Amino acid sequence: MRAAARWTQAHLRAHRPAAVLIVLATAGITMSLLLATALFAYATDPWQRVFTQSSGAHVWIHTQAGAAAGSLADLDEVRATSGPFRTVRTSASLQPGGAKATLELRGTDRRPATAAPRVVTGRWLDPAADAGATKGIVLDSSVARAMWAKPGDSLVLSGFRTHLRVVGVADTAEVSFRAGESPGVAWVLPGTLAASTAGQDQRGRTIGLRLADPADTDYVVQRAVTQLGADQITDVSTWRQARAEAEGDNQLLGRLLGGFGLGALLAAALAVGGAISTRVRGHLRDISILKAIGFTPGQVVRMFLALHLLFALLGVALGALGTQVLGGLMPGRIGEARAVWQQLPGHTWLSFVISGGVVVFIGSATCLAAWRAGRVPPVPVARAAAVTGSRGPGLTRRALGLRVPPALVLGWRSAFHHPLRSSAAVARLAVPLLLITVALGAWTTLDRFSSHPEHVGLPAALTARSDSLGDRELHQLLASRPQLTAYPGAEVQALVPGQTGTITLRGLGTDTRPYPFAVVEGRAAHGPDEAVAGQGLLDLLDAHVGDWVRMTVAGRPYVLHIVGRNIETADGGRVVSTSLDTLRDGATGDGAPPAGPSHPDFYNLVLHHGADPGAVRDALTKASAGRLEVREAPNPADQLSVVRAVAVGLIAVLILIGLAELATTVGAGVRDRSRDLLALRAVGLTPRQITAVIVSATAFVTLAAALAGTGLGVLVSQWLINLQGSTSGWGTGIAQRPAVAVLLLVIAVAVVIAGAAAALPAARAARRRLADSAADLL
Repeated sequence: MRAAARWTQAHLRAHRPAAVLIVLATAGITMSLLLATALFAYATDPWQRVFTQSSGAHVWIHTQAGAAAGSLADLDEVRATSGPFRTVRTSASLQPGGAKATLELRGTDRRPATAAPRVVTGRWLDPAADAGATKGIVLDSSVARAMWAKPGDSLVLSGFRTHLRVVGVADTAEVSFRAGESPGVAWVLPGTLAASTAGQDQRGRTIGLRLADPADTDYVVQRAVTQLGADQITDVSTWRQARAEAEGDNQLLGRLLGGFGLGALLAAALAVGGAISTRVRGHLRDISILKAIGFTPGQVVRMFLALHLLFALLGVALGALGTQVLGGLMPGRIGEARAVWQQLPGHTWLSFVISGGVVVFIGSATCLAAWRAGRVPPVPVARAAAVTGSRGPGLTRRALGLRVPPALVLGWRSAFHHPLRSSAAVARLAVPLLLITVALGAWTTLDRFSSHPEHVGLPAALTARSDSLGDRELHQLLASRPQLTAYPGAEVQALVPGQTGTITLRGLGTDTRPYPFAVVEGRAAHGPDEAVAGQGLLDLLDAHVGDWVRMTVAGRPYVLHIVGRNIETADGGRVVSTSLDTLRDGATGDGAPPAGPSHPDFYNLVLHHGADPGAVRDALTKASAGRLEVREAPNPADQLSVVRAVAVGLIAVLILIGLAELATTVGAGVRDRSRDLLALRAVGLTPRQITAVIVSATAFVTLAAALAGTGLGVLVSQWLINLQGSTSGWGTGIAQRPAVAVLLLVIAVAVVIAGAAAALPAARAARRRLADSAADLL
C-alpha cells in the first residue's frame, strides 16, 4: 500500500495539469447532465412546474350553490384546501365584440395560499382599486389566449350591467379552457360576483383539495360524492386530467442539453481511456519494476483504476456542488428550472443516479486501459526487438527532395508513423470538435429563426384582427401601409377519417395573391383544390405529397390535393393550408352552402425588408384609433434564446475535454520524440528544428481531428436538428449549417492551441541532455 501511495503521489506531481483538466471536465459534464435533467423536466412538463410552484390542488369539486363544500376539508386524506369559492357561470367577450368564451367566475377577496394562481402579466385583484365603478377581473392564461385578452382590456359579461377590466392574467394547474368543453377560470372580488344577475342554475361552489398522497385521488372523489351526495356535485376534475391535457412539446432545449451532456461524457471517457493508455506506454519501466518487487497484475490494474476513479469522484462532487450552489443563480429558464426541479418528487435520488452514472461510465472506460497495464511483463522489452524494418515512405523522400522544411516533413512522418495509435488520437480529439460543431449548428439554426423567419415557415411578423372595423375599411387601412403586405386568413377545426381529434384547416392568401409558405417538398398550392400540409398532418394521416385527403368541417366535406409540404411550427405541424378562396367556397362542388368563414378572421402581415415590427404595430394601432388589435407572431426562437448561453457553456466544457486529450497527445509526442533526439541531432537538426518537429507533429494530428470533427459535425448537426423537426411535426428542412468561415476559424483555433500547448514541452525536451541507454529504448 505504501509503494502504491508513493507511486500515485509521484504520478500526480508529474501530470498535474492533465489531472486538473480531467477533474474540471468531469465537473462540467456532471453539471451539464444535472441541468439537462432539470431543464428537460421544466420544459417537457410545464404543468408540473406550475403545479409545484402554486401548491396546486389534486382534486377540484364543483357543486350546487347550497352544498356544504367546505366540509370536504375535514377528510383525513386532505392536507389543504383552496376555497370553497362562490362561482357564477357566464359568457364573456372583448369589448367591443370579440371571441366569446364561457367563464367560471370565482369570488375571492385575497389570493389563495393553496392552488395560488401565478400572475404572469398584470397584477392580482386589489379591493381598494377593483371594487369601484370599474371592477377588475383576473383571467386564466388559457382563456386569455383564446380571447386575445390582456391587462387593460374591457370585457362584456352576460349578467353584468357594467364592463369588467382585465387587471391580470395568471397560470393555473387546473384543466385548461376548451371552447365547448371546459370553461375558463376567472377571479373577481366577492362584491363583483354578487352584482351578477345570473340565475340560481348558473351559481355554485368550487373547492380544491390538496392531498397528502396523490394516489388517493380516486378514493377522495368517491368519499366526496358520498359525503355531499351525487345530486349536489356538478363536475369533478383531477390533477391527472389536467396533466394529460397540458403535456407540452417544448423539449428541444432539454434534448440539446441531454444530448450534449452524454456526448461530452463519451468524449471525457475516451480522453480518460486514452490518457491511461498513453501513461501505461510511458511508464512501462515503472510498471515492470512494480511487478518485479511483487505487485500482482490485479494490484496494478486496481492502482490505475483507483487513481482515475478518484479523479472522476472529485469531478462529480465539484459538478454536483456547483450545480447546487450556482444552478439557481443562473439567469433565465435554466436558473428557474433548477429551482423548480429541487421541489419535484424524485429529485434527490435522480441526482445520485446521474452522478453515480458518470463515475461508473468513466470507470468502465478506464478498465480496458488499466487491464493493459496489468499485462505489462516484469522484464522490459527493448524497442530494437520490435523493429519492423519498414522503409521510409516515398512521399517523405520526395518532400525532402522538393526542399520542404525538414521539420514539417519529419513532423508529418512522426504524426502518422503508427497508424493505429495516430488514428486513436485523432478520433479522441475529433469527438469534442464534432460536438462543438453540432452546438454551432444549433446556434446557427436559431439565428435563422430570428434573422430569416420566412425560410422556416414564419414569413408574417405580425397578425392583425378587428371586430369593430368592416372588411373594406380594414383592407384599405392595411393596403395603405407601404411597409407591409397583408394576407387575409381564417382557421377552422376539421375532422379527418379515422381520427377522434381535430386538425387545423387554414386559409391564407387568395388565388390571385398566394401566401408565401416555406415549401420544402413538392410545390406551392395554386389551384382551387390544392393545399400544402405540415409534417405532423402527413404523419397523422400516413399521407404523402401528391395524395388527396378528405376532411369535414361542421359536417361539410372538403377534398384537397396535397401538392407540397411546408415547414409548419403551429399545432405540432397538424395543419393543412390552402387559399382563403378555397376555404370559403368549399371543395365539394355539390352546391351546398360552404362550411368555411364568409370573411377573414385575421390578417397575416408580412413586413418588407427593414421594417420594424414594433413601429408598424404602433402605427397601425394609432391609425385605427385602437380598434385594430395587432400582435407579434409567435416565434420558437423567442423560447429558445437560452440555447445560446447553453451552447457557450457546453463549448467551454468540450474545450476542457479537448485540452485534457491534447495534454495526453502532447505528452505522448514528447515522450516518443525524446527517444529519437540523438538521431535527430546526429542528422544535423538544431534544438529549434527539433522543437518544430514535435510541434508540427501535434499540429498535424490536431488538424486531421479538426477536419474530421467539423466535417462529421456538420452532417450530424443537420441530421439531429432535422430529426427534432420531424418528430415535433415541423418537418425537415429547418437545419442551417454553420458558415464556412466559422468552421475554418474553429479548425485554425484548434491547430493554434495545439501548437501553443506543445511548444513549451517540446522546447524542454529538445534542450535536454539524453543518454542512449536501455531506459530510453523502452
